[in-house]
Amino acid sequence: MRRLNTTLNNDGLLLEACLELPEAPGRYPGVVLCHPDPRYGGSMSNNVVMAVSDALTRAGIASLRFNFRGVGRSQGSFGGGVPEQGDARTALDFLIHHDEINTTRLGILGYSFGGRVALPVGSTDRAIRAIAGISPVIPAGVLRECVKPKLIICGEADDMVPCTEILREAADMPQPKIIEVLPGVDHFWWGSEEKMADIVVNFFVGALAG
Repeated sequence: MRRLNTTLNNDGLLLEACLELPEAPGRYPGVVLCHPDPRYGGSMSNNVVMAVSDALTRAGIASLRFNFRGVGRSQGSFGGGVPEQGDARTALDFLIHHDEINTTRLGILGYSFGGRVALPVGSTDRAIRAIAGISPVIPAGVLRECVKPKLIICGEADDMVPCTEILREAADMPQPKIIEVLPGVDHFWWGSEEKMADIVVNFFVGALAG
């Protein structure tokens, strides 16, 4: 795995980021990863984000982790979700212009608060081919008209973003979609990162194939 620490420029707002690539040079699919709520310690170094990033890279898919505005070394301040969509689009643009990324095979993922950011961007940006949410905060109706491949995965024991709420929103999403509920797993996925990451990677490998 190759790791490139970099800086994204969102109209003058500088964002800390890390691109992870498979070991051999090539043209790879790429996925933008959106982290959980920074008001509760969420960052691009979160255990869930890191687990997915590492698993994607091992499977031959590049991943771009980044810190939303006001997090870590990223400039600015927390915007509540909508301004952060601009941060995610800046990350996507970075992937599109990177020499080792296949721009026809791009995905986006959001964990928790990151879902509030990633799902709207994924549904509206034509460059995005596949969308995933892990224990996501789902804006009402955001994917109701979206026919791109979708993965929604949550833990049955989540008491922060209840699985029942996630499933209610997911029920209105059109096919193709995969809905996964892992028994006994709470919002933080401690000890279940590997199983979760395997599901996410299998989804993106299939959705971004060819």
